[in-house]
Amino acid sequence: MLPRRILTPRRTFLGQSLAGASLLISPQLLADELQRTAEVAEGPFYPNHMPLDTDNDLLIINHSDQVAIGEVTHLSGRVLTADGGPVRNAFVEIWQCDHSGAYLHPGSSNKDQQDKNFQGYGRFLTDAEGRYYFRTIKPVPYPGRTPHIHFGVSQHGRRVLTTQMLIRGEPRNEQDGLFRQLTDPKQRDTILVDFLPIAESRIGELTANFDIVLGMTPDEAMVEAGLGKLPPANR
Repeated sequence: MLPRRILTPRRTFLGQSLAGASLLISPQLLADELQRTAEVAEGPFYPNHMPLDTDNDLLIINHSDQVAIGEVTHLSGRVLTADGGPVRNAFVEIWQCDHSGAYLHPGSSNKDQQDKNFQGYGRFLTDAEGRYYFRTIKPVPYPGRTPHIHFGVSQHGRRVLTTQMLIRGEPRNEQDGLFRQLTDPKQRDTILVDFLPIAESRIGELTANFDIVLGMTPDEAMVEAGLGKLPPANR
């Protein structure tokens, strides 16, 4: 059984470097790599003020006895490089609306219905195998949007991927404007996730696995090899 509450680990990022500054990244090599997780817009509801609790258990705020409403979901996965290697100490953030569709943001259309027991945002540093874990709720629809969870992944203090995770088989996906922008079926598949019941759970808990492939562009490879610089971070 997965643990009920795991606190965010506090570790220092250990960078990964390519062997040899003269390594060339060919188009064929990139073609043979894992499918990179599709980028999806951040949206307007990234918290403008961080909650008091920012750990990876979104169902309980600090040491409250109250639990957020929703279908309890154990969300986990790995952050990987394009060749399948684990990314250690990647800074993974998630944010989502609560069971009533309210975000932890003053611009949320129904903020007056906000579940005060739902954290709405969480963060986690991946371990040596690139793994992360959150306890949250199964996403619900937001006005005009299919159910989704926002993800941000950062390295070296720089956001390297912004995306959204959707429920596989959800009928509203096909009407969702952001999902429809992804016209490549392979790209769409990278953000679709199964939410499966945990057989031994007495309260109907779910499990969901979302592996994130960061990939590497030729420009990024040059930076890793010490031959270039990336533009300043946006966040």
